[in-house]
Amino acid sequence: MTAPAHPVVGIIGGMGPEATVDLMRRIIAATPADDDQDHIHVIVESNPKIPSRIAHLIDRTGEDPTPELVRIARNLEAAGATLLAMPCNTAHSYGAAIRSAVGIPLLDMVQLTVARVCAITPGPRIGLLASTAVHNTGLYVSAFSPVGMAVATPRRQDAVMALIRSVKRGQDGDSERQSIGELADELANDSDILVVACTELSVLASGLPAAVPVVDSLDALTAAIVAAALSPQG
Repeated sequence: MTAPAHPVVGIIGGMGPEATVDLMRRIIAATPADDDQDHIHVIVESNPKIPSRIAHLIDRTGEDPTPELVRIARNLEAAGATLLAMPCNTAHSYGAAIRSAVGIPLLDMVQLTVARVCAITPGPRIGLLASTAVHNTGLYVSAFSPVGMAVATPRRQDAVMALIRSVKRGQDGDSERQSIGELADELANDSDILVVACTELSVLASGLPAAVPVVDSLDALTAAIVAAALSPQG
């Protein structure tokens, strides 16, 4: 296949669907453009049928999503993508398998988020708003540890999971935004900075307090996509 004349971003989506649409919206908003042709070429496979990452990683009862994630990545590469992005923090547990299966880079949302936090460096205590799967797999604990930052988790993690499930049901109104604000306020008491490490929670991020700085993993991924896609082709 002839290499495209411009960068093409392939999005491994559907985890969940609203988070995938939210990423696309943020990419458009973050791209300097005067006309259609100035925007970024994106190929999306939004597949909500990917086996549950929580059922596989936490419950140990679900099907391994790796084959489906790899299939999507290969499809996107075959369709012309020159760079991959995946708007799901939990699915980054399978990142190594995806990278080994394709010949194009997969942006690492976890490391991009850590880099953004380090650029702010308000203190060593990270308040992590994430799914239980992200906490239990230690994705962010292992990423923040080398830079000397410790991770605090919400006291009411069950309420966090309830919010994540609400967004997956399409419920992301004022009540949900108030709830995430309350959870964030509680976590901010033990934190120097809050990190939103679930893209369903990113949908509700406008409800977060300003008492401490907030870094949204979906914003970190968006910025990296735009920077890579607007850089000159080698």
